[in-house]
Amino acid sequence: MTSATLAQRDRAAIWHPFTQAATAPEPLAVVAAHGAYLELADGRRVLDGISSWWTNLHGHGHPRIAQAVARQVETLDHVIFAGCTHPPAVELAERLLQRLPDFGPERLTRVFYSDDGSTAVEVALKIAFQYQAQRGKPDKRGFVAFQHGYHGDTVGAMALGDPEEYASPFAPLLFPVARVPTDDLQPLRDLLWKDADRIAAVVLEPMVQGAGGMRFQTPEFVRGVADLCRAHDVLFVADEVMTGFGRTGKLFACEHAGVTPDLMCLAKGLTGGTLPLAATVATEKIYEAFLGPSAHTAFLHGHSFTANPVACAAGLASLDIFDHEGVLERIAALQQTHAAELTALSSHPQVASVRWLGSIGVLELREEASGYFAVERGRKLARALLDRGILLRPLGPVVYALPPYATTPDEVTRLWRTVGDLLDDGPSRTAQGPQQ
Repeated sequence: MTSATLAQRDRAAIWHPFTQAATAPEPLAVVAAHGAYLELADGRRVLDGISSWWTNLHGHGHPRIAQAVARQVETLDHVIFAGCTHPPAVELAERLLQRLPDFGPERLTRVFYSDDGSTAVEVALKIAFQYQAQRGKPDKRGFVAFQHGYHGDTVGAMALGDPEEYASPFAPLLFPVARVPTDDLQPLRDLLWKDADRIAAVVLEPMVQGAGGMRFQTPEFVRGVADLCRAHDVLFVADEVMTGFGRTGKLFACEHAGVTPDLMCLAKGLTGGTLPLAATVATEKIYEAFLGPSAHTAFLHGHSFTANPVACAAGLASLDIFDHEGVLERIAALQQTHAAELTALSSHPQVASVRWLGSIGVLELREEASGYFAVERGRKLARALLDRGILLRPLGPVVYALPPYATTPDEVTRLWRTVGDLLDDGPSRTAQGPQQ
């Protein structure tokens, strides 16, 4: 099958996410993927510089995960999780709980499975809302989020996100949310001092806000948010959908700050990026508030594919890879390479700023416009990079790389030097290099 044939069939049948079909170029016809590379129908190999939307951890087609999935499909493909259980779900929950941040005063002890990042956040919102009511504080029903935040595209998750970026068409559907900055604790401190008796939870993407522009925070800021929540009897919800499983250089971003949230949302890398699976993890205190003689106090929420055994088996295999293959050391090498290459690019006249953390490297272009809709220059750069065998998806003027951990430092070097060459409007030093 040619790439043209596949693209034509796609155009006739598919509605793509985050895409204006009237103006978008033809989609990439991807027919296979191995390691850090996508293989296209026309024979090209393209470096997956964004881990297939931040999901893939260890490289495409990792044999540990592929074999675990194949074994599980033959044993138990799926079963209803209301009233049933199965070994992969139990073992994955146990092993996750052993690895989650444990800095007190309470541990995360209960895993509620769902399907993706949006649903993990939606679950956290509903748990927080119902928890406050069932402990006798029904007025604590509001939520606090952060400017430039993004938490998903279901209605509750959209309400938390910054409406100027993604959710403005749906404003009438969204519940009100108090929004504070991520570079100053004082507005949050003032808000909680005044209104804590009406706030159920504060929701933060710890250390890195993803879709809002790969904006970084300090560990002190994250710790300050957690401390303020605890001081004012408000739940702290950590949305680690993107930052979890090593992206920031530690297994979970909350570890940088030494904090344990009351609720943590996980997805994307939970299965190593192979299958949809999410988890919302809660403390025992929250879990116990839902126990009682009546179904009315239970958490009446679920999904058809909750705790799918095949996805759970993939998650277990991904944890095995962390245990046996030196993954955090690989991430440290990627961070070191980002640091060297971005430092070299930081003096370029077209570069406003650079930053890096773990496997994430960010270069922000000088632009009069900003935000997700300032897209034209980023699109041109992405197209030019694709011609040179590199897939990136800039967020407006924010050019970021977030590659699989199987990516080598040399490949990251090639990525950033190709970006630099394109900013110079000169021929790429690496354009003719091997597409490994």
